[in-house]
Order: sequence, then structure tokens, then C-alpha cells
Amino acid sequence: MKFSKKTQYGLRAMVYLTRAYKDKKRFCSLKEISEKEDISFSYLEKILLILEKKKLIRSKKGSTGGYRLNYFPKKITIGDIVRSLESFTIIDCLCRGEKCSKIKTCKAFSVWGKVQKALDGTLNSITLFSLIKKNEK
Repeated sequence: MKFSKKTQYGLRAMVYLTRAYKDKKRFCSLKEISEKEDISFSYLEKILLILEKKKLIRSKKGSTGGYRLNYFPKKITIGDIVRSLESFTIIDCLCRGEKCSKIKTCKAFSVWGKVQKALDGTLNSITLFSLIKKNEK
């Protein structure tokens, strides 16, 4: 499985906002995040709009405006971010609503289910707070 650039950049932006959150919950401008993380301004704007619609971040207009986390970093998991930005299912037959004619006889289905469960568990066990703490050591 390969995560998209959108998800990679989204995670980098969220890590940046986590560091700023520790600094008196300040708002960071789109320009600041774009320059510091070396992400295209227009592409980052689209990513942050998605994260805002998913209520992971909030925005504020004006000269002191920008973006900041909507929740304490211990409440936001990497899984939350990934699910906001892309499909979180490794194969189609694990999607809710997807029906495969081979599902009852497929010997690989249980393997894919275990892989999906392990991926979900890992991504949901890592919070932005723990990610920052680990990188500060």
C-alpha cells in the first residue's frame, strides 16, 4: 500500500500545526506552512480545506488568521488524518457495501482482513501528540 502525496503532505501540515498548538495554540498562515514544509501553496490549500471540512483543523480569517488544530493533539490520530484524505481500505472487497462473488470461497479474504485490521490498529494508535513527543527525544 502506498499513501498519496496528499496524505503525506496532510500529515506534514498536521505535524506542523501540532508544534504550533504547543506554542499557545497559535494560528499558522497557509503561506507559513507552505514555505516551512515545502508544499505547493495551492495544493496545501486544497488539503487544508479537506481537513477543515472533516473538523480536524479550524481556520480564522484576518491578519492574525490561519489554521490550527481543532482538538488537543492527543485526540487526533494518524488514522483520522489518513481517513480524511484518502480511502483507508487496502482492497475493494473489504469496503462496506462492496460485494464480491468469490467472498465465500476466497482463501485470501481472511489474510486481507488481518492486514487491514493491523493497519487500522497501528494508524489509530499513533496520535499527533505521541508522534511529536517521539521526534523530540
